[in-house]
Amino acid sequence: MRRNTAPLAIIALPLLLAACGTPQDRCISRNTDEYRTVSALLAEVEGNIARGYSWEERQVVRTRFGQCRDVRRDKDGNREIVTRGCWRDYVDEERYRVPIDPAAEARKRDNLASRKAALAPSAASAVSACRAAFPEET
Repeated sequence: MRRNTAPLAIIALPLLLAACGTPQDRCISRNTDEYRTVSALLAEVEGNIARGYSWEERQVVRTRFGQCRDVRRDKDGNREIVTRGCWRDYVDEERYRVPIDPAAEARKRDNLASRKAALAPSAASAVSACRAAFPEET
């Protein structure tokens, strides 16, 4: 089963950049957070509309055959490790399609697009202010 690592990357990348970026990068990241979130949501909604469905994930418990180790004592009281086959449960993420309402998704897209347009000037001014406050040395 192939796992979808895109959500993890979307979450981890800004945290990674904020943790080890330059002061300018940290300033830009901190001041454009809402704009980037709205942009990501808009891209997701546009993808849903283009596909005709959305993706969701659920956790599924599966069982597989593996090896278990037991510690036992022999007749002299010495410890010995015994390996045996056993069934073990593990949790897996399963991705599945969910039908969408195209009209509702279109309304969501329109609202996110207008919100992104409203946030764009403040994000641009924040980026220019951060670049002025923390010029990068080349």
